[in-house]
Amino acid sequence: MRKPLLFLVLIVVALAALAVVAEPDLARLQDWRAALEDLRAARPVALAGGFFAAYVGVTALSLPLAVPMTLLGGAVFGFWQALVLISFASTIGATLAFLAARYLARDWVRAKLGGRLAAIERGVARDGGFFLFSLRLIPVVPFFAINLAFGLTGMRVARFYGISQIGMLPGTAAYVAAGAQLGQIQSLSGILSPGLIAAFVAIGLLPWVARAALAVLRRRRALRGYTRPARFDRNLIVIGAGAAGLVAAYVGAAAKARVTLIEAERMGGDCLNSGCVPSKALIASARAASEARAAADLGIHAAPRVDFPAVMARVQEVIAQVAPHDSVERYEGLGVEVLRGHARLVDPWTVEVAGRRLSARGIILATGAAPVLPDLPGLATVAPLTSETLWDYLAGLPAPPARLAILGGGPIGCEIAQALAQLGAGVTLIEAGPRLLPREEPEASAAVDAALRRNGVEVLLGQAATRCGTDDGRWIELSDGRRIGFDALLVAVGRRARLTGFGLEELGLPVDRVIETNAWLQTLMPHIYAAGDAAGPLQLTNAAGHQGWVAAANALARPFWRFRADAAPIPAAVFTSPELARVGLTEAEVSGPHEVVTYPLADLDRAIAEGRRAGFVKIVTPKGSDRILGVTVLGPHAAEIIAEFALAMRHRMGLGKILATPHVYPSWAEAAKNASGRWKQGHVSPRLLRLAQRFMDWRRG
Repeated sequence: MRKPLLFLVLIVVALAALAVVAEPDLARLQDWRAALEDLRAARPVALAGGFFAAYVGVTALSLPLAVPMTLLGGAVFGFWQALVLISFASTIGATLAFLAARYLARDWVRAKLGGRLAAIERGVARDGGFFLFSLRLIPVVPFFAINLAFGLTGMRVARFYGISQIGMLPGTAAYVAAGAQLGQIQSLSGILSPGLIAAFVAIGLLPWVARAALAVLRRRRALRGYTRPARFDRNLIVIGAGAAGLVAAYVGAAAKARVTLIEAERMGGDCLNSGCVPSKALIASARAASEARAAADLGIHAAPRVDFPAVMARVQEVIAQVAPHDSVERYEGLGVEVLRGHARLVDPWTVEVAGRRLSARGIILATGAAPVLPDLPGLATVAPLTSETLWDYLAGLPAPPARLAILGGGPIGCEIAQALAQLGAGVTLIEAGPRLLPREEPEASAAVDAALRRNGVEVLLGQAATRCGTDDGRWIELSDGRRIGFDALLVAVGRRARLTGFGLEELGLPVDRVIETNAWLQTLMPHIYAAGDAAGPLQLTNAAGHQGWVAAANALARPFWRFRADAAPIPAAVFTSPELARVGLTEAEVSGPHEVVTYPLADLDRAIAEGRRAGFVKIVTPKGSDRILGVTVLGPHAAEIIAEFALAMRHRMGLGKILATPHVYPSWAEAAKNASGRWKQGHVSPRLLRLAQRFMDWRRG
């Protein structure tokens, strides 16, 4: 009788759980509860054992019945017995799923979890058991995913079980309490009983309470062994005077805080000295030469003569003209204390620089990034250039380089390759991937590729560099065996955050490719922030400036107010010809039903008038909605056109708002309005048009 009875109990429990899920009818719930209570009176041990086994099975198989079974258990067994049964059953089932993933289903689990597994693996490597405990308290990842994913890690079974048992207990208790109250309901008015309301309030508050408790625990753990100063010398210390650091210091000074800005090298960082400013100055000269050659299409015949030393002298003049905006004098005039030297954190509140020790309530790490040199055999022998050393090399040349090889087809590689080719240089651009600018829309990448080739750049795609050498001249060998000779090699394969030498490792601040931060740019130590290239994920000057503002505002307003760093979409541009700009997602990055509308600049009156009709505006929206998910603009003034879309996305305005806004005619900005109109045309209801026609016919009499 025992096996049939146990089987019957399992069926009854499963049907009761499904009934609760499918039909939350009070009478039916009471019927099931009464039946199970009768069974409990006759066979209490068998019912408890059957319920326990069923709960283990549901959890082990990741079935979506755990919540209704927990409520039902509280109703039938009462709070304490149900809590014991369910707490142990859920943990045993979770451990069985953990073991199954570890020994039986590795490939299946990896395929099922996808990107969630990578996030969990990073968390386990960083903080092991504490990470599991936080996930159990605050289930940002579904419990079934936690069970399966942790089975693929190196965590010991006993540790997984113990942490899970403790971590799931508060949530289990809240649901069991709610179920126990459900068991006492005699009428619909019982739903509003104080006990039931309190149980569900506890469920709702649990994640918030747990999140706050975990934050306190993490902070205390990170700051253990350090003594917080009774008073501070300054409100804010900013390490690094690039885009993020300068904005952070400016915000602090504007708020009348006492701010110290520390920079070991040049004020203005990479953007001013070796990035945005010099490259755009070079591009301006290159574009003028290119447009002069193409002026015949507009009836103007000219043959430009490139004075390369004069071009490079102008690049330095532009840097000198912009430099006062980022200078020591300007910031000291704003009230910022500027110190020169290498900064290092000696404890969570103290920074050492040039033999001095300074304390502050808030610290911002804006240490920037440096070009990456790949581990390529023989690379050091050919004296490679980077985006930082390129400018001194070019300034010493009497003419554009005859043989320049560029490794990397990202924004830096494409901009420099085209600009120098337009000025008369011989350029070979080498990209290991199948296309240039791989993060952009494929048609935009293809258009930039074609433009570079028209300008004389030799573009080699799908070719990884294998080694370099200097015998018989300097050369780089590609994956197909070819050797490309060069006079200079520019390596533009990416940039890596500057993280070493600042005392981060000694303090235990997590770093990988960047300094780990949360949505408010706080590190593990909540009064220490990171911004700009050091924090990632975007290595853009405008992103760094935005993060600098957020970090400074949060550091000064904490704990009374805070701002999210990811609240605003960040537009980006590649300043090639044609120009390429984007904000939000590309079509390939969008998940779920969506629509795409493309407006060709060939239809824009201003483009027709200027004879520059190549390009497009591409907009991605959710299906049936004018909400903007992402926009790509290819063509003249793309970086200016994209600003209107960025504004609309930031303030949650749809394409209808852009369409309803008057624009100057004829202007490049009209591309945004016309593209919005193209979307609107595709969403006019034929039925409404027919009704409108009938109404107008009637109006005529």
